[in-house]
Amino acid sequence: MTTNNEPFLSIVIPAYNEERRLPATLAAIKAFLVNEPYTAEVIVVDDGSEDGTAEVAEAAGATVLRCAHRGKGFAVRAGALAARGDIILLCDADLATPIEEWPRLRAAIERGYPIAIGSREGIGASREGEPWYRHVMGRVFNWIIRLVALRGIKDTQCGFKALRRAVARDLFQRVRIYGDDAPIVHGAAVTAYDVELLFLAQRRGYTICEIPVKWRYGTETKVNPLRDSWRNLRDVLRVRINDWCGKYDVTSTPIEEVAPR
Repeated sequence: MTTNNEPFLSIVIPAYNEERRLPATLAAIKAFLVNEPYTAEVIVVDDGSEDGTAEVAEAAGATVLRCAHRGKGFAVRAGALAARGDIILLCDADLATPIEEWPRLRAAIERGYPIAIGSREGIGASREGEPWYRHVMGRVFNWIIRLVALRGIKDTQCGFKALRRAVARDLFQRVRIYGDDAPIVHGAAVTAYDVELLFLAQRRGYTICEIPVKWRYGTETKVNPLRDSWRNLRDVLRVRINDWCGKYDVTSTPIEEVAPR
């Protein structure tokens, strides 16, 4: 339940060297929120940036959380655990999925789903400007994910996800790959933290609602096809190995959820 001191929505944006793209993203979010009837906070997690990311975020009125450079997974976790809203929305610094898609995820949460994730697959989804090879890479990677760790989810890697705050804290406190002891990284670090998060969600018994959304490919993407494909594959394998080794505590009672309507 929201109190007078707590926002309804927390928007968490991980950012590494995003001083160029972030101002437009924050302006779009601000313009959208001004017409909404609820309170919201915007948290930019500066993932050890070497440019003016933190400064432009503060100038735009966002709350800035500064972290050592440990990669996107660690930054997202830090922001989610610091968020105060009833619902936490995770989105990328380039706003590849427009903020206007958020009400669709909100509707799913309010129907009783503890987690709603944007999907670039399925009827109603759209991909704008994506090179064909990137789409093929994504489909192959998703096939590997479904084979090794997760079933029933068409797109784990879309950066647009909403979780009830209690559920987000329950899950992010259990992650291991990008937890408190995540190592310092060098350069942009695109990770498959989403796989571990959703794997834990399924193991904990949370129902995940996948919502087709609009998405556009960023021309300034930080993804390195070879380096990041290997890192993501390694993350997926580590999730399965961690599970086999009993490193995930999933035995306690999950947060109570309303049956989805």
